Amino acid sequence: LRASLCERTFAILQRHVERIALVTEEEIIAAMRQVWERMKLVIEPSAAVAVAPALGRQLGAEGKKVGIILSGGNVDLTTLPFK
Repeated sequence: LRASLCERTFAILQRHVERIALVTEEEIIAAMRQVWERMKLVIEPSAAVAVAPALGRQLGAEGKKVGIILSGGNVDLTTLPFK
């Protein structure tokens, strides 16, 4: 996802965020697919951005409880990026 941050948002992130993970488009699609296969939920790519680093073990949260908000309002079922 490409988005810009205003100065206020960036300042909040600097105070409260410990780590930022980068994921590829392929990892985003794989996360969407895995959520569908395991949970039977269709999520939008922006929700999969949060899932992908957890699945890829980039967060260092193995063995911990992790909460991720899943949304699906911006999904066109006719153009899902996976089969």
